[in-house]
This record gives sequence, C-alpha cells and structure tokens, in this order.
Amino acid sequence: MKKTFNIFSLALVFVTALFMQGCSDNDNVTASHLDIFRGEDSTAISQLDFNIGAAFAMISVDCDAEWTAGSDADWCTLSNHAGYGYANKRSFVKLSVSKNTGDARTATVTFSSGSTTRTLTITQRGAGADPGDTFQTAFEFVESLTFGYNLYNTLEAHHDLAASSSWWHPTSDLDWETAWGQPVTTQEEIDSIVAGGVNVIRVPVTWFPHMDADGNVKEIWMNRVEEVVDYVLSTGSYCILNVHHDASERGSRTDGAGWLRADMDEYAETSVKFKKLWTQIANRFKSRDEHLLFEAFNEILDKTDNWQDPTDESAYTAITQLEQDFVDAVRATGGNNEFRNLVVNPYSAGSSPAKLAGFQAPNDVHANHILASIHTYDPYGFCSAAGEWNVYMWDTDCEQTAIDLTRRVDTRMNELGIPYIYTEFGALDPDKELGERIKHARSFISKFVSYGTTGIWWDGDDSNKSWDGLFNRKTNKWNETEILDVFVKATAK
Repeated sequence: MKKTFNIFSLALVFVTALFMQGCSDNDNVTASHLDIFRGEDSTAISQLDFNIGAAFAMISVDCDAEWTAGSDADWCTLSNHAGYGYANKRSFVKLSVSKNTGDARTATVTFSSGSTTRTLTITQRGAGADPGDTFQTAFEFVESLTFGYNLYNTLEAHHDLAASSSWWHPTSDLDWETAWGQPVTTQEEIDSIVAGGVNVIRVPVTWFPHMDADGNVKEIWMNRVEEVVDYVLSTGSYCILNVHHDASERGSRTDGAGWLRADMDEYAETSVKFKKLWTQIANRFKSRDEHLLFEAFNEILDKTDNWQDPTDESAYTAITQLEQDFVDAVRATGGNNEFRNLVVNPYSAGSSPAKLAGFQAPNDVHANHILASIHTYDPYGFCSAAGEWNVYMWDTDCEQTAIDLTRRVDTRMNELGIPYIYTEFGALDPDKELGERIKHARSFISKFVSYGTTGIWWDGDDSNKSWDGLFNRKTNKWNETEILDVFVKATAK
C-alpha cells in the first residue's frame, strides 16, 4: 500500500507541475493582434444578430498566438473553446444559438489571448417580434430531415425537338411527364414514398420546353407543377422545387437546353430570363409555408459543357451572380418568399476542392435562410456503369473516397457558415451486387448523419427495364428494402 501511495503521489506532483506550467505559459501568451470576423469577411465584428430560430454562424479568429473563447449563456454555444495562433491564417469556430421561445435575449462571447480580449455581443429576437421570424431557418430544416427521394425522370424530362430524327411528338405539354418511362405522378405514389420514411421529396423540373419566346411559362405546365408540389406538401413532407435541365449540356442542340450556363459572356442576357422565370415560380407558390424550398438550378456547366473543374474561373463568378439573382428575385415577390429557405450549389453541384473553393454563398436580406446542395455519385466506377473503369466491390479505396469527400464538403460549408444537404446521391448500376450497394448506402448515410446532414436518393436507370430501383413507381412499392432499412435506421429521430 505504501508503494502504491508513493507512485500516486509522484503522479499527482507531476500532473500538478504540468498544470502550473500550462497556466504559466498561458499567462505569458503574447499576441500581436486578436480580431474576430464572420466567416471569411474582411471587416472585424463586435456584434451578431439572430432571428428567433435555431441557427449558427461561422466565426473566424485572426490571432498569432494561442487563444481561448467562452460564452456566458447556455443558449449560445461554441464548437471549440480554444485554438492555436497562426501568423497568416485564421481559425474557425461554429457559434450556434437555440430557438428562442421567449423574449429577446443577449449573450457575450469573449475571446482571449494573454492579456488581449475581444468580445462579441450576440442578440436574438424574441418570439412574436416579427411574424416572418417564425419561418423555419435553413439550419432547422436540415436538422429536421430524415432522408429524401428524387421524383426523377418525370417533370424534368426533355428531348431535342429540333432534331430531324426525333421520335418525340407530344400533343400536349403534359405528355412530357411520361417521356422518360415514368408513370403519371399521383397522390398515391407520393403517399407510398413518404410511407417508407422519407420526409423530403425533390421535384426536378425542366422549364424551357414549356416557355414561350418571351420567357413566359405556359399555364398548363405551371398548373401541373403546382399539382405535383401540392401532392408532396399534403403529406406534411418537405418539397424542393428547382430549375433542372435548363442548365444541362447544350452541345449542338438548338431546342433551348443549356440556356442557363456559367458563362459571363452570356450573363447579361441570361440573368434577365433567369430572374423572370424565378419571379413566375415564386409568385405562383408564395403562399406555401416553410415546407416548400426553392433550388436555383441543378448541375450548371460552363460554355464548354465541362464536367471537370472549369478552366476559366469566371464560371464561378457567373454562378455567384446568377445565384444572387435567384435570391433577389424570390425575395422581391414577398409573402412567404421573403423568408423561404433557398438552395444554391457549386459548379456542377460538384465537390472537388476547386469547385468548393469557387463556391460562394449569396447575400440575403435575412440571415440563415440559405443552404447548399451537393451531388455525389462517387466513386464513379462503383456508382455508375463505367465500362473499363467499373469497380464491383465497395473496397477500402471506395470507403476512403467517401471519407475524403464528406469531410471536404463539411469543412467548406462550415467556412461559409451555411448548412447543406446532398440533393442527389445513389448507386445507379444494377450490375453491382446488392450487398455491395448496401455497403455504399451505409457508408454515405452514416457520414451524412455524423456531419448533421442527409441525402436525397436518385433512383435507378430507366433504360434498364429489368431493374425497378429502390422504389418502383409503377407499382408504388419499395423494392430494395435492404437499402431502405439502412436509411430508416440511420436517420431515425
């Protein structure tokens, strides 16, 4: 016993010495500067204001010595309370506020390095301060999600009508809904999808075949889109409505596809048409509540239809300006659109380091109502029929791809201070065994959940008529229930 006590005593003395040394080192910290910024902004701040909803902001700390941080209120929390100092780069802290159900409130967040301190005053509006403040924030939207499903190959279907060999001869705009093999969407179908555990359905829509020369959407098409959106909303689920193949590859087509491009040479003309389209959509749906979200566009490409990183960086500028046009146009229509959550995405909705670095969140009249969208069919050799590049097993390389991708996306979105979801993901090649595709589903959904987000599944390839995909829309039955079970268990609230 005496020997044990002596060892314990020595250990205690050692730990105490380390603690005292740490305190001494902290007391001697000398920082030449300590400044606090919102995200990557260039102007230092001393105050942040929030509406009543749960929300967060990314704070960057510019300090060349070790620093600490703390909040004096439990409703205002920090992701980390200390950081290292860097001479030429900032550290980031995620500052979160919970939903306020009472009166307006104030908190103080203090950053310290040695004898230097900076404070942030955090204010949050009280319940009832403004009717619009009760609209759900983008942060709350993402937090409330389970998993989602895309109403794919339906309202976004399109063909090159100008091609002399075209087999497509619609007699009505409504014929387009079934052009790519899917049945006419019904309330029963949407109910069956939601019954599987889905609480967000993305409704991709291609608009250009249904617009006149002046950019006016035909009433028959707008009515049908509204009908399908209301099918989703009637279930209590969220609906994401977008502009889809208007931003697809143009190539040599002359029918209007690809009129929406990340091209500054065309921006002035495109901007007018784009804002007019979103003004029409926003006005039609301005009375719908927070369960309806708008997404600016799908996988926008540059003038060369490049799916890789654009070689002309002005493509990023075009995207930033178009997404600002989108936000401004929607907000200008008023009603619930003033606070509606809006979805934007990087070049091609991709996640490469360059595409993420080139992505910027648009400005908004109300904070915390913007979120980002990412697509992933990665690794391509596993998720798609990739010919000689096919990968048939979900191996360690596949897993590392998923790890790197999700970490990279989360890091960038935290830098921008906006939440995000994966509005498309999936393993679309039925030649990959179900057991391996289950591994893919489990890998991605678990990472989504660990980062506080989720994904919206894009189902099978309709060209393969022997494969029903995850959900068979002709029978309204969930098909590969093993994959469905993975999603349900991982996202159970």
